[in-house]
Amino acid sequence: MPGKGLVKLVIAVSFATSVLGRAQSATPPAAQPASLYLTPYGPPITLEAAKKVASAAQAEALRNHWLMTIAVVDPAGNLVYYERTDNSQAASSKLAIEKARSAAIFKRPTRAFQDAMAKGGVNLRILSLDGAVPVEGGVPLISEGRIVGAIGVSGDLSENDAQCANAAAQELK
Repeated sequence: MPGKGLVKLVIAVSFATSVLGRAQSATPPAAQPASLYLTPYGPPITLEAAKKVASAAQAEALRNHWLMTIAVVDPAGNLVYYERTDNSQAASSKLAIEKARSAAIFKRPTRAFQDAMAKGGVNLRILSLDGAVPVEGGVPLISEGRIVGAIGVSGDLSENDAQCANAAAQELK
């Protein structure tokens, strides 16, 4: 009966996928140091510091002729500061805030989710995490060894968004 061979093939593939999925779940979702996930939250970033961080992101964007939208949030993901370059794409208005919130509440750059998604398999469960944004451009902001908030940048290629966000994060160090 030809159906039996197909059933055996489906069972074998299911078993292999299950074993592979368990092996993948044993590895961290991205190449981030584990210490970042363990970094404690600190007091919320001040408006003055948020403006300074956003200014550094904007300076990086201007150097490269990118039109960016920038959002800075506190550790709980609440908006502290926001600015949008004239003529930046409309979708970036919401996405910058979402990237910042994701980086703050999950204590990791949004790149970690992007990298995990690229691996596929069990990593696709990220799609069910409320608030996880799997696109580069969100980065936690650390001051005195504590996460004080996060920045989200959107408007160009995600790697360019991340370049601006990382430049901004260096302002607090």
